[in-house]
Amino acid sequence: MTGSTTDPEATDPEALRERALAALIAARERTTLLTSCVEDSELTAQHSPLMSPLVWDLAHIGNQEEQWLLRAVAGREAMRPEIDPLYDAFEHPRAERPNLPLLAPAEARRYAAEVRGRALDVLERTPFRGTPLTDAGFAFGMIAQHEQQHDETMLITHQLRSGQTALTAPDPPAGEPFTGPSEVLVPGGPFTMGTSTEPWALDNERPAHHRLVPPFFIDTTPVTNGAYRRFIEDGGYERAHWWDPAGWAMVRRHNLCAPLFWRREGGQWLRRRFGTVEPVPDDEPVLHVSWYEADAYARWAGRRLPSEEEWEKAARYDPVTDRSTRYPWGDSDPTPERANLGQRHLRPAPAGSYPAGESPLGVRQLIGDVWEWTSGDFLPYPGFAAFPYREYSDVFFGGDYKVLRGGAFSVDEVACRGTFRNWDHPVRRQIFAGFRTARDAGPTETPTPGPA
Repeated sequence: MTGSTTDPEATDPEALRERALAALIAARERTTLLTSCVEDSELTAQHSPLMSPLVWDLAHIGNQEEQWLLRAVAGREAMRPEIDPLYDAFEHPRAERPNLPLLAPAEARRYAAEVRGRALDVLERTPFRGTPLTDAGFAFGMIAQHEQQHDETMLITHQLRSGQTALTAPDPPAGEPFTGPSEVLVPGGPFTMGTSTEPWALDNERPAHHRLVPPFFIDTTPVTNGAYRRFIEDGGYERAHWWDPAGWAMVRRHNLCAPLFWRREGGQWLRRRFGTVEPVPDDEPVLHVSWYEADAYARWAGRRLPSEEEWEKAARYDPVTDRSTRYPWGDSDPTPERANLGQRHLRPAPAGSYPAGESPLGVRQLIGDVWEWTSGDFLPYPGFAAFPYREYSDVFFGGDYKVLRGGAFSVDEVACRGTFRNWDHPVRRQIFAGFRTARDAGPTETPTPGPA
């Protein structure tokens, strides 16, 4: 068995420099859109205690860029050292941030823009070798990922805010209805999990290591709204035996009866999506469900959530070459034909879309559309080393966090790959999360047929 691979361009410093520049520009364009489509009063308001005011995210993006690119990489003096504590995510919980003396919107924009101008000068002058931060342009890739992660956070805030629609985007392209099998057999055996070669992979994705995975079946597509609705109609939120005890306590405490943003009206299910109320489309992957809801559905369906290693093997293992690829479709970067990423569309595509993004085993939509809950707890890989700071991953290991994989329409490709690990508390529903299910494979079983 051979190991994982990387994009050939990832070893070319100048190609990486161009990639870093494009990633930084794309992130800032998205940040600008998310913070310019509403009035300043909307930027300073806290739309949910779960989220920061948008203006905090804006200045935090600039502050992180200053700390890592201007100070750590270029060795320059701090521009605004007095604001560092205000934008330290560990020092101030989100619910407290509106009470801090934050930069006003205009000042936050000026600060972020000034930092960016200087950072682009640093990018042009920095050799992509010599230190762990500059090797392969890691620090620049890290900052582009950080900004895009906050762009996703800000998109969640936009979904939570009340009022008129501020964001619009075209729907995903219409494709042929999916008629393939409902599940795919993933063969048992070893595979290479994680990466030691992806230049901008974060510490929790490292190092590459071998995992032995028994054969299993996994859903060909994420679970749809229509399938989840059948769980609801069968009393899924009314029967404790489907639920983890902590999940059942959450259901009872908050009187839950459906995914977040759904409501029953006039005999049909409606949902609110970025300020617009619309019928829930049966063919889209279900969205805004907690880990507890995903786990309960899987039990109701006689299945289970895939483990993290099962998910990654389904997404990366090529049985023909016996190696792990960067993405389900191979080693090349995502394209609009392969995956729904980058907030190009503000909704998931129908289940079964993106045949060009299919894995060699025939699994679809493993990258993009919705984050997918796994059964895995967020733990370090064997040989893990915190880099470049403990607070990115290390301090979260061992909590109640569950791992999500695959990315969603809300995340950019720079912050999404076959090895990327997201994590959150199992109660979280505001994130753009769905799931697919799995089951153990018997020695002579074949996949279940799909729709007629």
